[in-house]
Amino acid sequence: MRAADIEVSLGGRTVLDQVGLAAATGQTVGLVGPNGSGKTTLLRTLYRSLAPRAGLVTLDGTPVAAMRPGELARRLSVVVQETSPDVPSTVAETVLLGRSPHRSAFQGYTAADHELAASALRRVGARHLADRMFATLSGGEKQRVLIARALAQQADHLLLDEPTNHLDVRYQHEVLSLVRSLGTTAVVVLHDLNLAARYCDRLVLLDGGRVVCTGPPAQVCVPGVLEPVYGVRVRVVDDGAARQLVFAPKPS
Repeated sequence: MRAADIEVSLGGRTVLDQVGLAAATGQTVGLVGPNGSGKTTLLRTLYRSLAPRAGLVTLDGTPVAAMRPGELARRLSVVVQETSPDVPSTVAETVLLGRSPHRSAFQGYTAADHELAASALRRVGARHLADRMFATLSGGEKQRVLIARALAQQADHLLLDEPTNHLDVRYQHEVLSLVRSLGTTAVVVLHDLNLAARYCDRLVLLDGGRVVCTGPPAQVCVPGVLEPVYGVRVRVVDDGAARQLVFAPKPS
């Protein structure tokens, strides 16, 4: 997946200005930056929820804007924070919706579809929720179910907006470890820089709608890059397994 020279204006205000992104096959790319930096706007542009004023988004060289909705849905699964079923449904039924792009309007779900949905629920640790009504779940449970729905879709590109939101520490790590292990090209919006540094192959750091730095975490997650963007002191601790960032207020 590539995005080149993306410009987006909302309400007469430029939100993204000449933004680019490249996610190679199988890579997990993290979009990081302060609130209002343009992370979610860029993600929405990637899956065609927003049309850019300028620039181009492509999947394997094909412009996303030229793809039919069904084709795009088979290539690209999306998990966004506000997603929820419009009608009362069980968790199993919610996850089965991920199989819809592979079925015509008049086809029912097959036994294979049901097995794929059950497998997706197992992978996110939510198989025991299958018979619960989706609306009764906690925020963290809902997030895991929505990720399961995206897995059931079996697209080769996965976009996630804050997938660890509402999750406890264990499931934050389990979900991102799962995303990384899928072999799927993934673009993930993350606020937690330590999670981003641990689980992403590359990071795109945004600030004020522009790309400040892009590259592997070891290049982006350094004090000289992060401190001017976040306005805090940053110390890097390397425990041998991953880089850990420690933050502190700047002295007044």
